Amino acid sequence: MFPKILAPLACLGLALSLVFAAPEAQKKPRILFFSKSSGFEHSVISWKNGQPSHAEKVLQELGAKHGWDFEFSKDGSKFGKDYLDQFDAVFFYTTGNLLEEGTDKQPPMSAEGKQALFDYVKSGKGFIGTHSASDTFHTDNESLKGPERYLNHGEKADSYVRFLGAEFIKHGAQQVAKNTVENPKFPGFEKVGTEYSFHEEWYSLKDFTPDIHVLSVMDAPAMTGVEYQRPPFPSTWARKEGDGRVWYTAMGHREDIWTNPVFQDILIGGIRWAIGEVQADVPPNLKDVAPGAYTNPPYVEPKPPAPKKVKAKPAKAETK
Repeated sequence: MFPKILAPLACLGLALSLVFAAPEAQKKPRILFFSKSSGFEHSVISWKNGQPSHAEKVLQELGAKHGWDFEFSKDGSKFGKDYLDQFDAVFFYTTGNLLEEGTDKQPPMSAEGKQALFDYVKSGKGFIGTHSASDTFHTDNESLKGPERYLNHGEKADSYVRFLGAEFIKHGAQQVAKNTVENPKFPGFEKVGTEYSFHEEWYSLKDFTPDIHVLSVMDAPAMTGVEYQRPPFPSTWARKEGDGRVWYTAMGHREDIWTNPVFQDILIGGIRWAIGEVQADVPPNLKDVAPGAYTNPPYVEPKPPAPKKVKAKPAKAETK
């Protein structure tokens, strides 16, 4: 008698457990898009009249399409374990020393908040960086210096530079540049083909972390400008940080890049990998695909500003 009664109750209990488990299973990944500008503020991430930036509008559309929830912030003071633990990944489009208020006057991070970011990713979370994420936390504040800006520091580079995978030196005039795809099987590159080219503001980068998995390489020697007088070097890559995942692309300066379908494919793939929606191996390959990456462009002493011309005052007419 009892087994006949218990069987339906067991089925009911299983059904209820599935119902209550369903919302957790369907929980959307949450991504923090952080765009504090302690240095130069790019127009693509600038808030105007309290409205979302161009990049944020694009990300909102992509989030709705792919089932991601974005939170947009420029407040560095929030960075800490409890705050970051809300998110599956953190996405940087930043500049300068984020420990300082700087250009946009938004609250800075603390040193503890910076370390909390590293610990957060190491624990198994994701990090995404576009464009000027590499123009952030320069080694020894080198963004304000001359020849030192062109040096590699290896293990002595800023902890953020080692974490991200490289550091911005300079950029030349916007132009079309060819990028060779090194791993067409990585998420987002499946439909790109063997190469892609955009009219963009291309960064010249240095101090590459040796364990990066290069996804695309820029044909610097074919470009115009002293900033690109160097061998080919990585423009997009991925790497593991402890149990976590770091993905970066130097693209993202221009508004039309954010709506370009090829860039969006590459970005979507990077986000999906960073939040763990898709898997991909990222063994170090820098020496194989960009062996000259540590050769930086030559330093050119900036020309002194031309002296201002002083207009001669007209002679006064003599009076009798």
